[in-house]
Amino acid sequence: MRINGFSGMDIDSMVKELMTAKRAPLDKLNQKKTTLEWQRDSYRELNSKMYEFRNTKLQQTYRLSSALNTQKAVVAGNTDAVRAEAGATANGIKMDVSVEQLATAKAKVTDGKGQGFTSRQSLAELASGIKFGEPTTSLGASDYAKEYKIKINNIEMTFTGKDTVSSVIAKINSKSELNVQASFDELTGKFSIAAKDLGTMGILDVQPLNAGDSSVFDVFGAGSTAVVSDVTAKDAIVKINGILLNPAPTSNVITYNGVTMNLLAETVTRDSSNAITGDKPFTITTQSDPDKALETMKSFIEDYNKILALFNTKVGEEKYRSFQPLTKDQRSAMSESDIKLWEEKAKSGLLKNDDILSGLTSTMRNIMGEKMGELSNIGITGGKYFENGKIYLDEDKFKKAIINNPQQVSDIFQGSGANTDNSIFGKLYSEMDKAMTKIAERAGTTKFSGDVNSIYKEESVMGKTLKGYTREITALERRLSDMESRYYKQFTAMETAMSKYQNQASSLSSFFAR
Repeated sequence: MRINGFSGMDIDSMVKELMTAKRAPLDKLNQKKTTLEWQRDSYRELNSKMYEFRNTKLQQTYRLSSALNTQKAVVAGNTDAVRAEAGATANGIKMDVSVEQLATAKAKVTDGKGQGFTSRQSLAELASGIKFGEPTTSLGASDYAKEYKIKINNIEMTFTGKDTVSSVIAKINSKSELNVQASFDELTGKFSIAAKDLGTMGILDVQPLNAGDSSVFDVFGAGSTAVVSDVTAKDAIVKINGILLNPAPTSNVITYNGVTMNLLAETVTRDSSNAITGDKPFTITTQSDPDKALETMKSFIEDYNKILALFNTKVGEEKYRSFQPLTKDQRSAMSESDIKLWEEKAKSGLLKNDDILSGLTSTMRNIMGEKMGELSNIGITGGKYFENGKIYLDEDKFKKAIINNPQQVSDIFQGSGANTDNSIFGKLYSEMDKAMTKIAERAGTTKFSGDVNSIYKEESVMGKTLKGYTREITALERRLSDMESRYYKQFTAMETAMSKYQNQASSLSSFFAR
């Protein structure tokens, strides 16, 4: 808090005027820092758009084999026994399918404690026969500390009485190296461990007992020692057009003639001796359906044009060099609407002629241009030169192409076999990934997320530059504060001297007046 002197001079205004010129370098530094922060924010917004195009659009939608698939599987007859999906290579051969036996997994199952036990209970409660909701006061620390062991496919696991049924199952299922699936049936109280791989190829080696320790199976058993039953693995028995599949499928998901069938139930009926008494097969045919592929292509072209237009806009955006970020004093003298208009100009052109965006835009146009001869044959053409790489779709021509030669369209955009990276979708994904890596190194964003509120990495190029600005601003503010204090001290000394002069003059005047 400063008080003006008694000389009649406005010292605060004088010091402020003196400091205005001295603060000019500080204002320049703050403007540079703000501009760089705005530029970094622009990179983050672009990174979010690129992440969406690369991951959500290309990877999770357009690159999927089903995206440009024109074949549709039609199931007739026993439709409850199967789910079918036709692939791009479906050859249209009609298939009558009979399922005499589904593939099953090798498993071990306890006899079970019956109803009244839930997956929320602890092993200590199950071992003591305490049903859900019953008091557990009879249990002590030793019950909860007791260990229960099991060995699955040569890997030993140990649990304690504190573990709940659900946590036991979760721990077993979380170990991918076991390749098994554990489950608990709350209706019967049965606990089972099954091989993930169906059929006789599935591996399951479970040793319920370990010397000197209780087994996990014993906890789930009805008596003091569980009765553990072995479930034998079976391969599927399937006939297609009267031909028995040999070798027998070891899975319930099979693919023939380009159609993938997920077998859900047997089609045969049996008598009490398990002999087959009848059969209700299902029939699969394929139809050409170009509408899905057409919608995929329309959506891709729209997304491609939109993100290319965004890049072109940012690269060619007008830069107004006379509009710099406002200082505090400037902002205080302007209205909110004027500030908004000013900052719109100041933020324009932050990425003008940016090398990363320019390079990516050029590469995207080249990817499409290299294939333009083939693309024009299926109804995809480029726009005028001033449209900066925009592409158009002739829907009728594309539908004819996708019906007559669906594999050609798929090869151009998705590739085939191990050659998917050289397809249009594969190249766009790769180039987008490279550009996002460069932006991450420069601006401190991450190519693994599209969150516009994610934290910047400080060790990026811009992060280090901003740290340098912060250090310079802090040092300069300290020097200006010292300078301002020195000015006030000088004016205070001047006023003190003037006060003494006035006192002396008053004394002399009174002496001569006598």
